[in-house]
Amino acid sequence: MRWVNVHNSPLKSGCRRLSFKLISLARFGGGLEFETYLYNAASRCFSTRRGEPRLYSWDRARDGRNRLGLNRIDLLIIAVYLAGITLFGLRFRKRQRTMRDYFLADRNIPWWAISLSIVAAETSTLTIISIPGLAYDSNLTFLQWVMGYVIGRVIISFVLLPQYFRGELYTAYQLIERRFGPQLRTVTAGLFLLTRAAAEGVRVYAVSIVVSIALGTGEVTSIAIITLLTLIYTFEGGLAAVIWTDVVQTFIYVGGTLVGLFTILHLVPGGWGAVQSIANGLHKFQVFDASVLAHWPYLNFAKPYTLWAGLIGGAFFTTASHGTDQLIVQRLLAARNQRQSVLALLSSGVAVFFQFGLFLFVGVMLFAYYQVPSAAFGRADRIYPTFIVSRMPHGIAGLLIAAILAAAMSNLSAALNSLASSSIVDFYLRFRAGSRPAVSEAGRLRLARLATVGWALVLFALAVLALHRVGRVVEVGLQIASVAYGALLGVFLLGVLTKRANQSGAMVGMVCGFATELYLWGWSQVAFTWWVAIGTCVTFVVGYAASLLLHPRQNLEPQGTQRSTGGT
Repeated sequence: MRWVNVHNSPLKSGCRRLSFKLISLARFGGGLEFETYLYNAASRCFSTRRGEPRLYSWDRARDGRNRLGLNRIDLLIIAVYLAGITLFGLRFRKRQRTMRDYFLADRNIPWWAISLSIVAAETSTLTIISIPGLAYDSNLTFLQWVMGYVIGRVIISFVLLPQYFRGELYTAYQLIERRFGPQLRTVTAGLFLLTRAAAEGVRVYAVSIVVSIALGTGEVTSIAIITLLTLIYTFEGGLAAVIWTDVVQTFIYVGGTLVGLFTILHLVPGGWGAVQSIANGLHKFQVFDASVLAHWPYLNFAKPYTLWAGLIGGAFFTTASHGTDQLIVQRLLAARNQRQSVLALLSSGVAVFFQFGLFLFVGVMLFAYYQVPSAAFGRADRIYPTFIVSRMPHGIAGLLIAAILAAAMSNLSAALNSLASSSIVDFYLRFRAGSRPAVSEAGRLRLARLATVGWALVLFALAVLALHRVGRVVEVGLQIASVAYGALLGVFLLGVLTKRANQSGAMVGMVCGFATELYLWGWSQVAFTWWVAIGTCVTFVVGYAASLLLHPRQNLEPQGTQRSTGGT
């Protein structure tokens, strides 16, 4: 496809009039997507950049012409980062003597490091490449969802964290056994392993988008490189290596994104004034969905990013992801005490809000620079990495690619360690509890490392399967996680908020909640931002009612009176 250059033609003034007329018409009934499309179509007639027509032929971008590309300086920066972070993680190898050291870092990590590690663990390549794409296609309404993240953290601090710090817990699902019994612990831990592996496979796949664009390597090769390097330091250093490399990687990708933001601003003709003019004309800076307020108390369950979907749905989602998912709970358990764990969790909420705002602003500025539909790039997830490789000055481009890889590796290392910890503690050691000879501490550490390798192979295979099978990867990743989170959170709330709920009733509720979320995922028009809230409510209500019906006279032992250890 090639557009006609009418920059110097008599049609220019007519195109300008057409642009403003079409935009004004779109605002009355076309919606944001229609308005954006019309603006782009009309603005191609007359806008310029650096003395050249902005009419840009995207087949030229695909075949490599008019691209800066990465040079040796960029490649050197990327290579230094990959080698440096791997060697840094290996420094923690000698500290791993017991399973407690490997999975909980001996509970001796300061709160600020855990806070940054939580931020890094919930930030992946999906976040860095897809959130700008989301803002490119729409606006800043995703921040409503992030506001719910902060609310969810407050709920966890008061409801779940006090339970986790009663006894010596290694995984979140030991709490379920202490409250309900071993069968439900097996079910919840198994559900975590399945859904976390599936969601992480999509995240690892996202790495190939960046690496293949930057280095020209094949997608499978790109996945293999990142997986192998991350495995090396995770295998040797355990959770301590994961957390401290997360701290370094957080500074790298946040700092790199800030550099990228100011670089884009410099490249946009007219600077901030032009960005503001373009963004305001298309409501790109809109944060709140005013349509919900106009129809209070109506809830639009089909629209993903509304105020109530954000505050309610985001709160339920984060309460589940940070309160029942071993990926985050493992970090909270590594704190020196409950107070530091709460401080780490709440401060991470503030950091995450800033971080998502940063990524969304990158997307808005990219739109101000290109002003073409995201379909011109193939899909929105490719816009930011394409811009880095083709338009960023040398050196900065290498830094930004390294920043994206830092986010990918921090998320992957977190997943590997949490999957391994749940596999060993929630399954292997329980089933070996009565066998002889007993597994020694050195044997447990060896098994933990073998489990890490096994999950690395599984995630690599799932990432390869995800190639060419997903659309906007950030939403696919969130959808996979949402399918299980409602059932998990419902069971946890049954355990900590009620005394009459029992294992049989909780299992019935969990099955119903999970089935409801599967229905929402496959056959309904309900937005994924509501799935966890709906699944949690179904699980809680059905589970409590089933408990009363199945064992109406059963008196359960008050929660927290039993002790659970890492080996049971």
